[in-house]
Amino acid sequence: GVSAGPRNTQRIDMMMDAQVQTVFARERLTPERWENGPGTEYAIHEHPYAKVLIVQQGRITFTLPREGRQVAMGPGDRLDLAFRTPHSAVIGPDGVACWEAHRAST
Repeated sequence: GVSAGPRNTQRIDMMMDAQVQTVFARERLTPERWENGPGTEYAIHEHPYAKVLIVQQGRITFTLPREGRQVAMGPGDRLDLAFRTPHSAVIGPDGVACWEAHRAST
């Protein structure tokens, strides 16, 4: 197949960023972007806040042991994790970049 040039990829990323920022702004959340390299693994943990995560590029798979399910995510996919939801994660073969925001528990 023909691969898109860097300029196209960058433009798509910028459009994606604008869409993601709009989603977070609508929900009055302030996201931060983070990246991880291929195959990075996070052991089961939980957070003292609710997490909203949207994948910008690459892939990440979350495991939610309490629910007995896995959530495989790619670009544009969103995951809402409730306060103190145990989860683990594995980054896909091309790494991942995500936007993430936190909601205080109420």
